[in-house]
Amino acid sequence: MSSFHELGLGENLLKAIKELGFETPTPIQEQAIPMLLEDNTDFIGLAQTGTGKTAAFGLPLLEKTDFNSSQTQALILAPTRELCVQISNDLAKYARFISGAGIVPVYGGANISTQIRQVRKGAQIIAATPGRLIDLIDKGAVSLKNIRYVVLDEADEMLNMGFQEDIDDILSNTPDEKNVWLFSATMPSEVREISSNYMNKPKELTIGKQNSSADNLEHYYYAIHERDRYNALRRILDFTPEIFGVVFCRTKLDAQQVAENLIRDGYNADSLHGDLSQQQRDKVMARYRNRLLQVLVATDVAARGIDVRDITHVIHYHLPDEAENYTHRSGRTARAGKSGMSMALVNVRELDKIRQIERKINRKFHVGKVPDALEIGEQQLIHFVKKIHTVKVNDKAIENLLAPVQDELKDLSREELIKRMVSLEFERFLNDYRNAPNINVDIAHQGKQGGERYRSSGPRLFINVGSVDGFDRGYMLRYLCDLSGLSKADIGRIDIKPVYSFIEFENPQSLETVMNSVQGEFHKGRPVRAEISGEGSGEKKKDGKKKDWGSKDRGTKDRAGKDRGNKKGWSDNKPSRSRKTGEKSSSRGSDKSDKKKKKYSGW
Repeated sequence: MSSFHELGLGENLLKAIKELGFETPTPIQEQAIPMLLEDNTDFIGLAQTGTGKTAAFGLPLLEKTDFNSSQTQALILAPTRELCVQISNDLAKYARFISGAGIVPVYGGANISTQIRQVRKGAQIIAATPGRLIDLIDKGAVSLKNIRYVVLDEADEMLNMGFQEDIDDILSNTPDEKNVWLFSATMPSEVREISSNYMNKPKELTIGKQNSSADNLEHYYYAIHERDRYNALRRILDFTPEIFGVVFCRTKLDAQQVAENLIRDGYNADSLHGDLSQQQRDKVMARYRNRLLQVLVATDVAARGIDVRDITHVIHYHLPDEAENYTHRSGRTARAGKSGMSMALVNVRELDKIRQIERKINRKFHVGKVPDALEIGEQQLIHFVKKIHTVKVNDKAIENLLAPVQDELKDLSREELIKRMVSLEFERFLNDYRNAPNINVDIAHQGKQGGERYRSSGPRLFINVGSVDGFDRGYMLRYLCDLSGLSKADIGRIDIKPVYSFIEFENPQSLETVMNSVQGEFHKGRPVRAEISGEGSGEKKKDGKKKDWGSKDRGTKDRAGKDRGNKKGWSDNKPSRSRKTGEKSSSRGSDKSDKKKKKYSGW
């Protein structure tokens, strides 16, 4: 393996790299950096999460940027606020010895006026979430006319989050003469489509197998009944007293509730999800990075951008909806050559989902066993003894306490004292779990049930629009979130059919919110109808008929009871302008596919 000095980087960058303690480049850095420095080419870099992709594009980007000019020359698009901030911070560290370097993060949830001032002060490189970048473009605060480099980081996740149209909008307004660098852990067909539309004969570099996980990452799953999910999590945490991990939940509500329950039960935990303000999220992440938290309970919004060293475990309290997201979640551990564990809690309906993930990541899962009281007690005892052995003694603080303690214990021998101390600690955990049942499910006898197709255990929504109406999973996700105000984490698996679709929810309140939001909505001139879908049928009224939501007889009135006219699609409350012509448009009834979509400021 070569050193950074052999890659062609300038002295200022090499000095910063040395001070940061980096000695040898990772495989993707070793191969990508010389290629990007030497060639003016479009580039696709595929590598597992945690392999150093930020430095792989960030160092060449800094080398090629003209910091004597105040113009914005490079644009980095990222799916989440956390990843956007992480990229900016990393690039700022690399550029610490470059005079005049302006690197500005632009993301939703923060004060837009402050970001505008920072950009206008001089930002040669902008790292942005797509929605907030569009907001700044509309306000005239950001110009893309001098962009020479566009980096799409975690492109697969941006598409999963429904940013396809935003990315198209942004890229179509950049100069034709530019280089596009795309970095990702997976390469679904949607990402391949971006490369064909906006990249010219890109060079492609793949480190390891596509979509695979790190070799130093062990994968386990624990088969349990749904009712035992939280108890299984507690036992795993108790069995691993030195854990420094992330627990992933599917919804914001689950993440908040699990974190609150853990705090109540005495664990050093907190939550990270989309309902927190940016200030709250920054505070939680600061505590986690400083190891003031042992367990971070998060939604998938945090699967990207948690750049915290030495995370030992990732626990999937719920499996993600898409197998690709498992790769990004589990990639929070086993980074930079370290080992790690990824542990999934599954009920018997989800066993087929495990098989899908195995095929996607090219790894086999080990079958884990939720530990019992004796096993937990043994691990806690070992941890307790280690703490005694390594504790720092404050002689001055305990000086006056030693005499009475020694007097109380004077009749006990050394062996007897150790035995009593061990018994006391061991008994404490045995008491907690003394009557706790075995909560492991014997999957060997599950038969056909173990191979059933994955379905959420929560309610399911039927909606009468599908692929013939122009919907794919990303479009449907944005459509529902736009109408209801929910986030991606509130909505489960989306199954798109030609003329209808099914959407799964863990939380019935989220389903109710979506159903209420579609009442009276139109898409392409026809009313949108939604129903609860149980075992293939909607919720029934007392007369036995299906209950419709957003029924046809309400099709001419909005939720305030006002005449809607012949509404099609949905639109903003102000005229939009074409980003290419700058002309104002007052058309209110155009189909969503024919008008500028609603802007987002990050999720």
